[in-house]
Amino acid sequence: MDDLPSLSLGSQAAKRAPMANDPPRPEARAPRGFVDRRARDVAAERAILAAVTEVYERWGFEPLDTGAFEYADALGKFLPDADRPNEGVFALQDDDEQWAALRYDLTAPLARFAAQNWETLPKPFRRYAHGPVWRNEKPGPGRYREFVQCDADTVGSARPEADAEIIAMAAEGLQAAGLPAGSAVLKINSRKLLNGLMAAAGVEAEGQKLGVLRAVDKLDRLGPDGVRLLLGAGRLDESGAFTKGAGLSAAAAERVLAFTVAGVGGRSETLAKLADVVGGSAEGDEGLAELSAIDVALTALGVGPDRAIIDPAVVRGLEYYTGAVFEAELLLPTTDERGEIVRFGSIGGGGRYDDLVARFTGERVPATGFSFGVSRLASALRAAGKDLAAATRGPVVVIAFDQTRMADYFAIAGELRGAGISAEVYLGSSGMRAQMKYADRRSSPAAVIVGEDELAAGTVTIKDLDLGRALSGDVEDNAAWREQRPGQQTIPRAELTAAIRKILDAG
Repeated sequence: MDDLPSLSLGSQAAKRAPMANDPPRPEARAPRGFVDRRARDVAAERAILAAVTEVYERWGFEPLDTGAFEYADALGKFLPDADRPNEGVFALQDDDEQWAALRYDLTAPLARFAAQNWETLPKPFRRYAHGPVWRNEKPGPGRYREFVQCDADTVGSARPEADAEIIAMAAEGLQAAGLPAGSAVLKINSRKLLNGLMAAAGVEAEGQKLGVLRAVDKLDRLGPDGVRLLLGAGRLDESGAFTKGAGLSAAAAERVLAFTVAGVGGRSETLAKLADVVGGSAEGDEGLAELSAIDVALTALGVGPDRAIIDPAVVRGLEYYTGAVFEAELLLPTTDERGEIVRFGSIGGGGRYDDLVARFTGERVPATGFSFGVSRLASALRAAGKDLAAATRGPVVVIAFDQTRMADYFAIAGELRGAGISAEVYLGSSGMRAQMKYADRRSSPAAVIVGEDELAAGTVTIKDLDLGRALSGDVEDNAAWREQRPGQQTIPRAELTAAIRKILDAG
C-alpha cells in the first residue's frame, strides 16, 4: 500500500499577491522573552510537575492555586512608584484605580493568602504551588519574561527542623524529577552566620556588607585570590576593567576567606570550623545552633552529605532571607548546542523568610520554602542527557484511505480511545504517502490502514512505526525494504486494540 499514488482531496487555494490597498499584515513573531513550547517541552514539564508534586503531597503539603494577578503593593519586591508600578512587573490599573500586576513569583501570593486567611488556616500551614510567573525584565539567553515555577513552603514554624524538612523534600523531589542520586546537591548556609562574620570582621556599613557578599559570591569563578582582592582595595580583570573592592583590612579579609572555605568535609566538621570563625557573636552562635539542628534532622531523614552540605560560600538571596538559605546545584556534566561541556549551576533555591507576612499583619510570621524553575530543570535534564520527554509519542494515526469510509475510520479511532489509547483520524487532504509522513512527524507509534480489501475481509493493516524507526538505520536496499514491509501486519479487526497495545508496551 506504500506505493499507491497520492490521493488529493482538493487543491490548496493559491496565495493571492497583496494589493496596494490591502491593510498591512502583522509580522508573525513572539514577544521578546516569551517562548512557544511544543509537545516535547510541554510533556517534559508535565512529567517533572507530576513527579515532584507527588513527593510534596506524600510529605503532607497541600496544593494551593492563587490568581495570576496580585495588587501591586502586595508583591513586596517591586512596590509601585509614584506614576506606574511597572518596574520589574507587568501592571495594569483596574476600574477602581488600583494597580494590579502579574505575579512575580509564587511566594508573595502565599504571604498575602496566609495573612488574609490566617485565622482559619492550620498552623503551620504547609502548601505547594506551581504555575507561570512573569517578570518585566530585559530578556536574554535562558532568561525569559514568563516561566513556570514550583514552590513548597511551611508558614508558621520557626523550628530549624522545618528548614531541614524542606531541604530533604527538595532533594527527594529533584531525584523524582529525573536527577539520579548524586547528580545534585543542596548547599546550605545561614544569614545569621554572615551577620556574625560581619560583626567579627568589624564590617558595619551596609554598603561594605554588600561589597563583601558580592565578593564571596564570585568565589567559584575567581577563586580565593580573586575574592581576596575584591574584599580589599579592588581587582583589575584581564580586560583592564577595575572593580572597586569592599575595603576590608587584610586581617578582616582573611577572616572572611577562612569562612568561605570552611565548607570542606562533612556537615559536623564544617560547623566546627565555622565556630572558630564566627563563634562568640550572639547572632553567629544562633546561626550555628540552627544549622546544627538542621544537620541532626537531615541525618534522621536519611539525607547524607552526598545530597546536602553546609557551604558558607552560598550568599545569593541573603538580603531577602532571614535565616537558613539553601541552593540546589546540578553536578551532572552538561553540554551546550555545540557539544561543549558547560557548568549549569543552580537549579533551585530557598530559605527562611520570616518578614514577608509581617508586611500585611505587622507581626512576624516564620516561614521557609524551596522553589525551582520547571523549564530550567527540564533544560538541565536535557543538557545532562536525562530528558524526560525524549520518548514522547504522538497518537496512533488512522489513515484516511477512502473518503467515503470516514465513519469506519472514526469508529476505529473511537475504539482505541475507549481503550485509553491516543488516536486520531487523518483529516488533511493529502494522499497515502503524505499521510504516512504525517504519522512519522507526529512520532506516532503505529498507523492503521483499512482499505476495501480489509473492509471486505473484516481485517485491519497495522504499520508498527516504532519498529520501522528502530530498523531503518540498517537499511541498505530501499526496494527490499518496501517488499519486506517490516513491522506491517494484517490482523482480524477484533484484535486491533490488543495489537496496538502490544506495540505501545514494546516501545
